[in-house]
Amino acid sequence: MANHQGVVLLLDLALILLISHTLGGLARRIGQPAVIGEVIGGILLGPTLFHGVVTDTLFPLDVRPYLTTLATLGVTIFMFTVGLDLDARRLRETRDVVGAVSFGSVALPLVLGIGLAVLISGSRSGSDRLGFVLFLGAAMSVTAFPVLARILTDRGLSQSRLGNVTLAAAAINDVLAWLLLAAIMVIVGASGTHWLTLLVLPYLVLMFGALRPAFRRLLSDRGGTTAGAGRLALVLAGLLASSAFTEWVGLHFIFGAFVFGLVIPREGADNVRRQVLEPLGFAGRALLLPVFFLVAGLNVDLSRLNGADAGLLALIVVTAVGGKFVGAYLGAHATGVDRRPAAVLGILMNTRGLTELVMLNAGLQLGVLQPDLYSLMVVMAVVTTAMAGPLLRLLAPEQDGEPALLRTEALHSARPAAAASGSRSTS
Repeated sequence: MANHQGVVLLLDLALILLISHTLGGLARRIGQPAVIGEVIGGILLGPTLFHGVVTDTLFPLDVRPYLTTLATLGVTIFMFTVGLDLDARRLRETRDVVGAVSFGSVALPLVLGIGLAVLISGSRSGSDRLGFVLFLGAAMSVTAFPVLARILTDRGLSQSRLGNVTLAAAAINDVLAWLLLAAIMVIVGASGTHWLTLLVLPYLVLMFGALRPAFRRLLSDRGGTTAGAGRLALVLAGLLASSAFTEWVGLHFIFGAFVFGLVIPREGADNVRRQVLEPLGFAGRALLLPVFFLVAGLNVDLSRLNGADAGLLALIVVTAVGGKFVGAYLGAHATGVDRRPAAVLGILMNTRGLTELVMLNAGLQLGVLQPDLYSLMVVMAVVTTAMAGPLLRLLAPEQDGEPALLRTEALHSARPAAAASGSRSTS
């Protein structure tokens, strides 16, 4: 790296952090997740404004590879935290509702997305039509687990039965979405080394059969590796090695990061989470993810949208929102959930956020998504995430600091016998 490149890179990082922090804070003030402001900041720094003149001036071409490297590291840490936050214990309660909601909110958007892809594949697909059709369907089925968890926490719903169902269904959605993307990558054969994908099975056996028990001992609060620096080095080395392996076999580094997050033990490692994992996740969110938003924004150019693009954008948003909402609502209502909580589930499952951006960038790198359609899909991700908060306030207004939904309605409809006994007890 030349001297002038180092100077420009450091100044660019300072600018990115200031803009990200400012717009993220403004988003929170109007009741939106910070990711909305940060994504918009990335788009504003991209070629959408002034035909890219500002972008080329602030972010010269010889500096962008370094920014891309930092963005890659940010996404790696993000996907690690996504895997780390998934908790199978959430599935033990109301597993019938969780299964129905997750299935409906994946299956219907997937089918509608595939239908939309077939409709527009003649003019919008790349060289691999099958990969494009499957990818668009998978992209429609994404739910952003981390952003959803933040929304539920802010609304006081994270510890409620409704919140647990939503988070569990979103967790299953995330797993299914990444599995779909992995299958698409194998079909597309982006790496040209199909036989390497056969190594995925022994890799998974090694990760869950050998490394998970080993990490349970090494990272235990009673384990021998007590120093925070030593634990951090151990976790980072494993994370980077796992990500490098899945990239090498052609599945993308995000899968290795996600799987490694699943491998880290959740029981008996409170000190590790506090000393190592939480600071690591904070550093990724505060410093590296804003760089990812910039790199994502450099690929979004809304200045060239025409009437046909606006119509396609409306069709994409309607397909994405309708598929998620109807699928989750019908799945929940079929298992006895009241209409209003079922509608809230449908709204919350529409939250796509950063997870959608990660998937869209993977599609862009694969070549199954063209830049113009990528831009429209990013707008869809912003719209579907931004609408969750206002619609949730409409259906579950707060009264005395507590969401009224929790005080007026149960997750399931009361059975007649239960209702009768309840009326006798209150009389």
